[in-house]
Formats: sequence, structure tokens, C-alpha cells
Amino acid sequence: MEKLKIGIIGCGGIANGKHLPAIKQNGNFEILAVCDLIEERAQKAKEEYGTENTKVFTDYKELLKEKDIVAVYVLTPNKEHSFISIDAMKADKHVMCEKPMAKTYAEAKEMVEVAKETGKILTIGYQNRYRPDSTYLKDACSNGDLGEIYYGKAHAIRRRAVPTWGVFLNEEEQGGGPLIDIGTHALDLTLWMMDNYEPESVLGSVYKKLGDQTNTANAWGDWDREKFTVEDSAFGFIKMKNGATINLEASWALNTLDVDEAKTSLCGTKAGADMKDGVRVNSVKYNKQCVEKPELGAGGVAFYDGTVEEARDVEQRIFYNAVMNGGELVVKPEQALVVTQILEAIYQSAKEGKAVYFD
Repeated sequence: MEKLKIGIIGCGGIANGKHLPAIKQNGNFEILAVCDLIEERAQKAKEEYGTENTKVFTDYKELLKEKDIVAVYVLTPNKEHSFISIDAMKADKHVMCEKPMAKTYAEAKEMVEVAKETGKILTIGYQNRYRPDSTYLKDACSNGDLGEIYYGKAHAIRRRAVPTWGVFLNEEEQGGGPLIDIGTHALDLTLWMMDNYEPESVLGSVYKKLGDQTNTANAWGDWDREKFTVEDSAFGFIKMKNGATINLEASWALNTLDVDEAKTSLCGTKAGADMKDGVRVNSVKYNKQCVEKPELGAGGVAFYDGTVEEARDVEQRIFYNAVMNGGELVVKPEQALVVTQILEAIYQSAKEGKAVYFD
């Protein structure tokens, strides 16, 4: 297969934890250039995932001048997503941008507009859509097994797992804390399952109740209280134009045992479903309450060498196929735009103390 020539902008945690290993696993990508503000980090990415001909940059605009690069990966802090993606599309590059789409709805909207103007592919890194439980539940929803889905819950709750590295705790760099970090995945899954992208109003509450504490028993060690400028939990009540409602819960640190992340629960007129233990579909059959639990391991994607395709690998394959073969995107920018719109409205509602209504 012809290799897709790419550039990597941002060589930090998400690049090394998700994209670069998946790109290497795929084998059909050629990394022509890498870029990071910290040159040593870019150099390390070159050595581990590039070739001796891979160029190293500290200025992304210099990388975008490389005419042989067909697509770029924007893997930077959230505040840089929009303008780098826009500059890339205007430089005739397709874009894979890590989630969330942008810090603000206005920035995300401009990204969508530029993608349309330039005709370039733009997709967002919501890889949780490609998990076996997600694809099964999406098929069930699309097939009408749940009937009309009128209530959903988006789960992104950690008990004590605040990320203490990078800029996660920096409101200026990220635009928020767990809501925009992990809440975005849960909301994306819920909207996608419901196939509903028309919000009417949002009521939100945002808290920083544990961020100033010490002796936190945090999974990655105590956080720096001075640098903790974002919320530690956030909750939103979302009403859609068709009358459906969604509850969104997101936290890095919450005194609870009810922990779930990047999952959704759905209630429809024919059945309900959740991702509490794989996938559970609850319904009534033959006048009896019944729960069905599919065996998601059977019939999985296993290759001849015994390796299994993970969600991050599927993400790369779909992006490659979209760019090289005109294949259809699974994560469309217009969908990601609505996710950002709702997240921003939750923050706005919490700040103003009232509901936010959309046109």
C-alpha cells in the first residue's frame, strides 16, 4: 500500500501514548517531519518513530512548508488546536486533531468552516468510538433495537486520578479540567449513540472542592495545589430540541465508588443499554424483564500473527483510508463541534448561574 506522508505537531504524552505507536503499528504511514516546542522531545520522536530523513522542527509553521506532507497530526495542548489545524488546512494538509476539538465553540466553528472552504479532511481523536463495546452498542442503536432514545447518561468519573503531568491543570492551556479532558469522550459517545446533535439548552455546575487538599491518595501522586487552576468535577443537564435529555458527569477526583470513564447509559422506548460490564441491554421479553450481555471477545479482529487491533489502531486505519482512498470518516468535524458547544455551555452556565439556551 502507498504510504501516507505525515507530519506530527506536538510530541508529548498523547503523541507517545496513542498516535505514534498506532502509526507505527499500522505500517502505512511515513513520518516526514516532527515538531515540538521542546526540541529534545521532537528528536526523541524522530528516533523512535521516524527515519534518518525525518526532519525536526520547533516551529509548526516551518513544518507546514514541507510540500510532500499530505496530512498532519495536531497533538498539542487544547488552546493550540484551532489555529494550528486551520493553518494546516490552509497549507493544503489534511488534519487529525486530538480531542477536544478546541477550547471554544467559536474556534471549533472556524475549523469546520475552513475544512469546507479548503476541501481538506478534518477529524477529531475520539478513539473510544472504535472499542468493541462501542461499535456493538452503536449497531444496536442504529438498528432501532432501543427504539426512540430519549434519555442518556455520559459517564466520566474517576475517584482519585488527577493527571499531574503536562498542562492538564492549567486552565489557560487546556480551557478546563476533567469536563473538557474526559467528559468530552463520554459526551461524544452519548451523542453519537443517540444520533442527536441538536441541543436546546444546558444547565451546568462546576466544582473545585478537592483541588486544594493534600495527602490525596491520587493515582499519580499528589498534585501541585498552586498549579491546579481548573475544576476537579463538573456536571451538566442537557436538553435536546426533540425533548431528549442527557446527564453528563465528569471528575478527576470525587469521593465516590461509582467510577466509570468514557461510557454511556441509554434509555429508549424498546430497551435500555449501558456499558457498566461490557454491554448490557435491558428489555422486556415474553412479559419478563430480561438482560442480554453479548460476548464481545468472540469474533474480534485478530490477525494471523495473533495481534489484536485496538481502538487507536482503528482510528489510524480510518484516517488513512479517508485520506488515501476517499473513505468515510467516522468522527465528523460537525459532530465534534456540537460536543465543544455543549462543554463550553456547561462552563458558561456554571459561571453565570443560569441555563444557557441555543438558537
